[in-house]
Amino acid sequence: MEYEPLEDMPFFSESRRLVNGLGYELIGLHIVRSRGSARVNAVIAGKEAGGAIGTEDCARVHRPLQERLQALTGMEDFSMEVASPGTERNIKNAAEFALFRGREARLWDAPKADWVTGVILGSTEKDLTLGIGHGNDTEGGGQTLVIPFEHIAKAKLLQP
Repeated sequence: MEYEPLEDMPFFSESRRLVNGLGYELIGLHIVRSRGSARVNAVIAGKEAGGAIGTEDCARVHRPLQERLQALTGMEDFSMEVASPGTERNIKNAAEFALFRGREARLWDAPKADWVTGVILGSTEKDLTLGIGHGNDTEGGGQTLVIPFEHIAKAKLLQP
């Protein structure tokens, strides 16, 4: 799995500050331009692990984020969708793991050719630390597993 810093995505840092100020976390921002128009997809989550995002939350972020992106990009007319990460999000960028600390994830460890399930305890630019068999903390006899991102073929958040 590749690690692309979220801040390297165009307009992500500026948009993230706005979304954080509204009480949410920006998970993804993708802008696709084609033939004079553009489509923006933004994904937001609650600041608390497992916090549910509803339609009202997405609507609360939509207008201010659209206005910010219009100012940043100079585009006046574009379509935009604000969505939640869903209860079982496929993780495509390893940088997302840091945003889901405390959530349970399931991943395919390619060298072991097996699925690993655990709680995301932390991550760096190179690896992921999972807690196996001990809930949301590192106590209680559980195992801590550090997996390099290059070993992760697939990853998915599990329902909180």
